[in-house]
Amino acid sequence: MKELGIRAFVKRKYIATTIFNHKLSVAENLLNQNFQTSKPCEAMVGDITYNATDEGWVYLSTLMDLYT
Repeated sequence: MKELGIRAFVKRKYIATTIFNHKLSVAENLLNQNFQTSKPCEAMVGDITYNATDEGWVYLSTLMDLYT
Protein backbone atom coordinates (compact mmCIF):
# COMPACT_ATOMS: atom_id res chain seq x y z
CA MET A 1 0.00 0.00 0.00
CA LYS A 2 2.86 2.36 0.79
CA GLU A 3 4.41 1.80 -2.64
CA LEU A 4 1.08 2.64 -4.30
CA GLY A 5 0.50 5.68 -2.07
CA ILE A 6 -2.77 4.45 -0.64
CA ARG A 7 -3.87 4.10 2.95
CA ALA A 8 -6.72 2.54 4.90
CA PHE A 9 -9.71 4.61 5.94
CA VAL A 10 -10.84 3.94 9.51
CA LYS A 11 -14.54 4.56 10.01
CA ARG A 12 -15.31 6.50 13.17
CA LYS A 13 -17.42 4.87 15.85
CA TYR A 14 -21.12 5.84 15.74
CA ILE A 15 -22.13 7.98 18.70
CA ALA A 16 -25.84 8.41 19.41
CA THR A 17 -26.58 12.06 20.18
CA THR A 18 -30.36 11.95 20.59
CA ILE A 19 -31.97 11.09 23.90
CA PHE A 20 -35.43 9.60 23.28
CA ASN A 21 -36.29 8.76 26.87
CA HIS A 22 -36.47 12.17 28.55
CA LYS A 23 -38.98 14.10 30.64
CA LEU A 24 -38.56 17.45 28.84
CA SER A 25 -41.49 19.13 27.10
CA VAL A 26 -41.88 18.61 23.36
CA ALA A 27 -43.07 21.40 21.05
CA GLU A 28 -46.47 21.08 19.39
CA ASN A 29 -46.75 20.30 15.68
CA LEU A 30 -48.39 23.57 14.66
CA LEU A 31 -48.14 22.99 10.89
CA ASN A 32 -49.68 19.49 10.94
CA GLN A 33 -48.10 18.80 7.49
CA ASN A 34 -49.89 21.84 5.96
CA PHE A 35 -47.08 23.60 4.06
CA GLN A 36 -49.28 26.02 2.07
CA THR A 37 -49.02 29.68 3.09
CA SER A 38 -50.74 32.80 1.75
CA LYS A 39 -48.26 35.47 2.89
CA PRO A 40 -44.55 35.80 3.78
CA CYS A 41 -43.40 35.00 7.35
CA GLU A 42 -46.56 33.01 8.08
CA ALA A 43 -44.65 29.75 8.59
CA MET A 44 -40.93 29.13 8.94
CA VAL A 45 -39.14 25.78 9.08
CA GLY A 46 -35.59 24.94 10.07
CA ASP A 47 -33.14 22.15 10.70
CA ILE A 48 -29.62 21.59 11.98
CA THR A 49 -26.99 19.00 11.14
CA TYR A 50 -23.35 18.49 11.99
CA ASN A 51 -20.38 16.68 10.47
CA ALA A 52 -17.09 15.58 11.95
CA THR A 53 -13.98 16.94 10.23
CA ASP A 54 -10.26 16.70 10.94
CA GLU A 55 -10.51 20.09 12.68
CA GLY A 56 -13.59 19.25 14.79
CA TRP A 57 -17.36 19.45 14.36
CA VAL A 58 -18.89 21.64 11.67
CA TYR A 59 -22.49 22.73 12.22
CA LEU A 60 -24.98 23.72 9.51
CA SER A 61 -28.35 25.25 10.27
CA THR A 62 -31.10 26.31 7.89
CA LEU A 63 -34.19 28.45 8.21
CA MET A 64 -36.70 28.76 5.36
CA ASP A 65 -39.89 30.72 4.85
CA LEU A 66 -42.50 28.34 3.42
CA TYR A 67 -44.03 31.13 1.32
CA THR A 68 -40.97 31.38 -0.92
